[in-house]
Parts: sequence; C-alpha cells; structure tokens
Amino acid sequence: MDRANRVRVRPEGSATALSEAYDTALLDLDGVVYAGGSAIAHAVESLGAARAGGMHLAYVTNNALRTPRTVADHLTELGVPAVADDVITSAQAVARLIAEQVPAGAGVLVVGGDGLRVALRERGLVPVESADDDPAAVVQGYGGPELAWGRFAEACYAIARGVPWFASNTDLTIPGARGIAPGNGAAVEVVRIATGAEPQVAGKPLPPMHRETILRTGARRPLVVGDRLDTDIEGAFNGGVDSLLVLTGVTDAAQLLAAPPEHRPTYVDADLRGLLTGQPEVTAVESVESVEEAFACGGWVASAGDGLVRLEERSGGTVSEGTVLDGLRALCAAAWQQAGDGVCGLDAGKALARLGL
Repeated sequence: MDRANRVRVRPEGSATALSEAYDTALLDLDGVVYAGGSAIAHAVESLGAARAGGMHLAYVTNNALRTPRTVADHLTELGVPAVADDVITSAQAVARLIAEQVPAGAGVLVVGGDGLRVALRERGLVPVESADDDPAAVVQGYGGPELAWGRFAEACYAIARGVPWFASNTDLTIPGARGIAPGNGAAVEVVRIATGAEPQVAGKPLPPMHRETILRTGARRPLVVGDRLDTDIEGAFNGGVDSLLVLTGVTDAAQLLAAPPEHRPTYVDADLRGLLTGQPEVTAVESVESVEEAFACGGWVASAGDGLVRLEERSGGTVSEGTVLDGLRALCAAAWQQAGDGVCGLDAGKALARLGL
C-alpha cells in the first residue's frame, strides 16, 4: 500500500478490548512499562490481565545496553513475569544486520554495553575493544552514563580506516527516573561529527528491528505499544501494523496533534490500561462553529479553521481522565484532517488547556 493510502486522519475505534483484537503486544519498555528502575503506574496489573486473557507479550526496546536475560529479570522483579525469549533488543537487530555483511567469526569493535556483546556472540561474531584489533565492523549502542569517552575515539580510528559503522538505534533521548537523558543517538552524533561518516541503523523505526521482532515472536496480528512517535509509532507505520500510543513517556499532546502521517498512532490512551478496553469511535459531525471539518468523541467536538484547532463541549459534565482522552482523540482528528499528509500548523493551545494538557 502506498503512502497516500495510509494517511490516518483520526484515531480508530475498537468494539473489543485491544488485548482480544490482537494476538501479540509488541511493547516498548522505557516510558511504557517502566521509567528507570520503577514500574509505571498501572503497567503491572494491566499486563498481567492482558496475559491472562491470552495475549502474547513481547518487549521490544531500542536500548542495547542490557541483555534480554537482564531485562527479563528486571521485569520479573517488577511483577511482570518474563523470560529472555520475551525480549527483543536493537542489539539483536543490529547483530543480525552485521552478520549478513561480514564473514563468520569476524571481529566487531563494540562501543556500548553487554547487550551488544551477547548479541554479537549469538550471531557468531567476536566483540573486540580496539581499532587495532582489525575489526570487520564497528557497532555503537547505548552504553549508559559510564561509557568512557575513549570508546568514541576507538570507533573514529576504525571508521577512518574504512571499517563499516553500524548503530543499534539513533534515539536522541532516553527517559529515566529523574527525567530525560541523552540517548544513543546523541552519542552517534559525536562519532558522525568527528568522522563525517553515516552508520547503518537497525533499531526502531527502521525495518531491521521490525523484521527481528516478527522473526522472534511469530506474531500474526501484532499491536505496537509505545510512547515515542519517532520510533515506536513510525516503526509500526513502516511495518504496516497497528499501534497504541500511551502518554506515560516522552510524547505530549501538542506533539501528537502536530504528528505527520508516519507518526500518527492507530489508538491513543493514557497508559497500559488501554490494552484492556475497547477504543471509542471518533465520528464526523457538524460543528457548532460551522467549520467544515468537525469530529466528536464522547462529550467533545473538535474542529479546525481560522488558524485554530477548537474544542467544544457536546454534552454537560466535568473533565475527568476519560473525558480528557475523548477530547484529545477528537482534537487529533481535527488536526490530522486539516494537515492531510503534512503537519498541522494551527494553534491548539487553548483547546489543550481546556483539557489540562
């Protein structure tokens, strides 16, 4: 299907719970299941209920620092039972990509953590530490705040000698317990600026990560669940599968309204409780303001025109968590319809303020 036929102009509805409509949830971790070392509110109980109802849960992360076993152990400690096979990382995706291009048993210079080293060995490759070890490739992944500056220098020395460069992902930021920190993409920029080279990238939103996920899970009707428009949601778009955006991580309401087509999720919800429910329909209606495009969800009607995205009450009642989401879904429809295959440039500040967003 070409891009023109994939331009989403409103969030979709679902008459059944998403955990019943899809066989596998492909869940991002940072900002979705946990932040730092702690579970995000409602994540543990929601995932437990989805699993009990028969949904397969797979955890798909661009963070290449930790091994799948370490991630699974962390999830289990948080109350989300998992084994290593439930976890798919960008380290695994980039290791497969490298193995397809270098000889078996070749050395690969690692700039990152144990997750990369374990993934490379799984593919029959040998992690090395120096540009003088004659590596066949350089691979860069998130190494945590302790990653030494000298690791970037080793990567630059090897790349300058013509060694191909790979990156697990290029996320500029990573959410943590204290806030938003620099991610692997920021570290990749250091090497890019120093060398002028461009890496081959495996992680979300690019096809190698989606391929790795489907190969490892066998999902037939997957639902991508994430908090980032530029990785999780775009990755679902590129893979031709549906997505659920949860508002527990880096994406805020204003960014969602301004999303281009590849960043528009199928569904929007506050957190992982959204897996356990249906999703309300967003319908086209006649606006109180007689603006051409108007969309209703729950007790709200949203419209776009005259430089603004507006929000009107369709019925009485107080603003609550559920009605806030209905208002946001209606606003998405108005903004996305106005934008078409571009980005909505209208002012939605007053409308979002009505919802407390």
